[in-house]
Amino acid sequence: MKPIIAWYGIQDRYTHQFPAYTHDHNLCLMQDGKIEKYFHLERFTRRKNNNGMSEIIEQLIDSELNLDQDFQVVSVNSFVGNSFISKTGKLRVEPNAPISLTDISPGNNWFQSSPWEGFAPTGGIISHELAHVFSCLPFFGNFKENSLLVHFDGGASQGNFSAYHFENQKLQLLENQWELSHLSKLFNDNALSFALMKAQPGEHCSVPGKLMGYAAMGNTNDDLEKWLIENDYFKDIWEDDKSFTKAGKILGWNGTLSNNKDSFLMNVAAGLQSIFQKGIVSKLKKLKEQTKANYLYYTGGCALNITTNSEIINSSLFQDVFIPPACNDSGLSLGAAAFLNWKNKNAIQTHRPYLNFQQKNESCSFSNSTIKLVAEKIMDGKIIGVCNGLGEVGPRALGNRSIIARADVPAIANRLSMKCKGREWFRPVAPIMLERNSKQVTGLKDIHHLSRFMLLEFKILPAYQKVIAGTVHQNNTARIQTLFNRTDNPFCYDLLDYLDEKYQLMGLINTSFNQRGEPIVQTKADTLTSAKKMKLDGVILHGKYQDL
Repeated sequence: MKPIIAWYGIQDRYTHQFPAYTHDHNLCLMQDGKIEKYFHLERFTRRKNNNGMSEIIEQLIDSELNLDQDFQVVSVNSFVGNSFISKTGKLRVEPNAPISLTDISPGNNWFQSSPWEGFAPTGGIISHELAHVFSCLPFFGNFKENSLLVHFDGGASQGNFSAYHFENQKLQLLENQWELSHLSKLFNDNALSFALMKAQPGEHCSVPGKLMGYAAMGNTNDDLEKWLIENDYFKDIWEDDKSFTKAGKILGWNGTLSNNKDSFLMNVAAGLQSIFQKGIVSKLKKLKEQTKANYLYYTGGCALNITTNSEIINSSLFQDVFIPPACNDSGLSLGAAAFLNWKNKNAIQTHRPYLNFQQKNESCSFSNSTIKLVAEKIMDGKIIGVCNGLGEVGPRALGNRSIIARADVPAIANRLSMKCKGREWFRPVAPIMLERNSKQVTGLKDIHHLSRFMLLEFKILPAYQKVIAGTVHQNNTARIQTLFNRTDNPFCYDLLDYLDEKYQLMGLINTSFNQRGEPIVQTKADTLTSAKKMKLDGVILHGKYQDL
C-alpha cells in the first residue's frame, strides 16, 4: 500500500499574536497501518498552538519524511476553509466537490517532486468531524460493533457537534450541528470565563484547562446555575462587567471580578462546569436511547474535560468508553490517516501515545543504577525533568516529556507549579501511579483504562489523601495517570515500583515539561534550555540522569 501523508493545516483567516480560528496544526506519515512519523507543529517550531503548517510542510516532507515513492494525501478541513497550499505551492489540495461528512472528498491534488516534475497523489480532503472520530483508531483499533462515535469541540467543518453510529462495519451520520455551541463556548468564547481566568481574547486555547481546574475549587447549586442561564452566561461582558457585578448583588455578592480567590467566583466557575457537564451527558443519553449503542468513542477538544469524562463513565450509559490521548485538534492528522487506511480495508496497528518526532540517532536506554539514583534524588525533594524517547501526542505529558517529583509534599508541588512553571495558584498537578496504588488510594476494584491517558479524575480516600497530598485537589480528587503494566512506560514503571518497594512512596507528581505559555519540550536542546530557565534540579535525557 502507498504511504499516507495526512495533515491538519488550513491557513487561518488572518494572523494574530495567538492562533485564532485554527490551531495545533500537525502532520503524520502512516505506512501499512502504522504511524511512522508524527509532528505536532508547536513542538517543532516552539510556537504554542502553531497554525503555520503551510509554511513548514515542505521542510517536513523534504527533511523528515524521506519519501522515495508515490504517496496518498489527506488534508483535514475546517469551518474556515477547505483548500490547502504550501508556502511555494509545491503541495496543494483543493476541493472539486462539496465536502462530505462520511467520506474522503476528491480534490485537485498536486505535489511538485522536482523543479520541473510533479504528480497528482490520490486522496483528497476529509472533514474535521470525521478526522476527529477516527483519531480513536490508532490507539484502540477498529470501532466495536454498535458504537456511538461523537465529536464535540469549538468548531469543526459544519458544526461543533457530530454523532455517528457504527454498525455492520458501516458508518451512519446521525447529526451534525451547532446547537450545542453555547456549551463549548463556556470554555473558549465566553467573556465571564475569560474574566475569571484573567485571560485575553487571544488566549482561548489556554482557558479551558484553567477554568476546569478553577471550577473544582467551588460548589454549585440549582439557583446559581439558573441565574447563569437566565443571564446568558454573561457571555458578552468583554468591555464592561458592570452587568455581572449588578446581577451578583441579587445573590448577595459585593466583590469584584479581579479577585479570583473570591469563593463566589469559584462557585460561578463550578456552575459553568456543571452546566456543560449536564448538557453533554443529557445529549449522550438521548443518542443512547436512539441508537441503543453499547460503546462510546468520544473526541474533540471537549473530551479533555476530565470531570465530564468521569461523569460519563460513572453514568454507566455504555459498556465502555474510548477517548484518544490526542482527542483535540492535535490528533486530526492521525484520524485522517486512519480513515483512509480503514477505507482501504487495511488493518491498523494499535499504538502507544508516544509518537511525537525524535531527533536522529537518539535512543532511550536506562539502567537499574539510574533508577536508584533518580529515586534518591526524588526522595531528597528534587524536581526532575524527563525527556525519554518519543514525545507524547496530545496536550497531556504521560511520562516521556514530564516533570516529576514526590507527590506527598504540597510544598514541592507548589514550588513546581507556581515557581518553576509560573502557573496560577488554583491549577492542580497530577500524580502518576502504578495500578496497584491507584486502586488502593481510590478504593476501586478496577481502574478505567482511560486513566492511562490522564483523562479521568478520581475521589481519593481520606486515609490516603496525605500520601499524595501534593496532587489532591481542593475537592479531594486527583487526575491520576495509571501505569497498568511495564510496557506502558518502562522507565516510569520501574521508578515507581522501586520507590514503592524501597521508600513506600505511592506516586509521583507528573506535570508537563514546559513553562506557562510554552509548548512541551521535545528535543534535548529544548529540555536543557527549559530546565535551566525553570531552575529544575536535574534532568533525565533518554535514560541518562544529570544534575543541573
